[in-house]
Amino acid sequence: MENNHIIDLKNISISLGGEQILRDLNLYIDDKEFVTLLGPSGCGKTTTLRIIAGFLAPDAGKVIFSGKDVTAVPPHKRQVNTIFQRYALFPHLNVYENIAFGLRIQKMKELQIRQTVTEMLALVNLSGFEKRDIQSLSGGQQQRVAIARALAVKPRVLLLDEPLGALDLKLRKDMQVELKNIQKRLGITFVYVTHDQEEALSMSDTVVVMDGGVIQQIGTPIDIYNEPKNAFVADFIGESNIIDGIMRKDFVAEFAGRQFDCLDKGFRENEPVDVVIRPEDVDVVPVEKGMVSGVVTSVTFKGVHFEIIVDVDGFKWMIQTTDYVGVGAKIGIFVEPDAIHVMKKSKYSGRYGDYSSFSDEIELLSDVTYEKEDSENES
Repeated sequence: MENNHIIDLKNISISLGGEQILRDLNLYIDDKEFVTLLGPSGCGKTTTLRIIAGFLAPDAGKVIFSGKDVTAVPPHKRQVNTIFQRYALFPHLNVYENIAFGLRIQKMKELQIRQTVTEMLALVNLSGFEKRDIQSLSGGQQQRVAIARALAVKPRVLLLDEPLGALDLKLRKDMQVELKNIQKRLGITFVYVTHDQEEALSMSDTVVVMDGGVIQQIGTPIDIYNEPKNAFVADFIGESNIIDGIMRKDFVAEFAGRQFDCLDKGFRENEPVDVVIRPEDVDVVPVEKGMVSGVVTSVTFKGVHFEIIVDVDGFKWMIQTTDYVGVGAKIGIFVEPDAIHVMKKSKYSGRYGDYSSFSDEIELLSDVTYEKEDSENES
């Protein structure tokens, strides 16, 4: 049976500056799919993108494009185009000429160029901007011109490397919707790189979570969120309480000092496991109705809900609830069987999921660090 893969990365390994960046990476991408490579700075996602584009040659492995080996084919001969965080627009050319640039290189006739540029400007909602100077445009408008220029040459695959990183939050959200709509309308393959989990979950058909040059999990946004493969994925995609547990038998997990019914099976009896419970899946109940109980150590109002940290026998849980509970209150915790997700132990076990040292300031600082590192040079 013929597969629908437009890109096949087979056993890709590469070292840069003496450091192993990708190790035996295998990944296929289907035609017309929106795939996001997601992970922290330095995990290898941008390197993967550059190998697809042809800017980097792997030390080992093959890049297959529509069934043909293109590992040695230069970038300009691949049916791909790349948009970077810095849009790399030509400041001396106006909007029209920026979009027309690739078409002129292809020696397209002037009438056809005009039709294509007009079409692309309409696609990115910039009709009438033809004569505008690039420097006079806002960041969001420059982003749109970069997208129009990349799409004008009709690539089969568009590669996007943190393209929304320089935009403010509201514009970023608007552009996420816009990009998804453009991809659907044109029916071309998008391969998108980000360290922003929300961006990955809201835009993609498929999310590829990476760490340390290795793919940790591939799946739909819903699969990745609801069925994380290990503690790294569970922690990286949204907030997670990750608790040491023991799988006593099929459908029975023990953690926090008692046994719980769950929906997981297929583990060895009494196998040590990691148990993931999302903060929004925890119900706050009176102590006598709780499966376990704890003391509230902090409360933060988040607009839609309260984020509370609860000390359960020295392990700090995060709970998101619409009910206000004060600091110092003793509360019961109730969790439905389908909200308990059991994972095998991994090298990431014990590193995540306890909110003892949690603070919003640390979260914000880590975001700023990512963006600074990524904009300098993400490997």
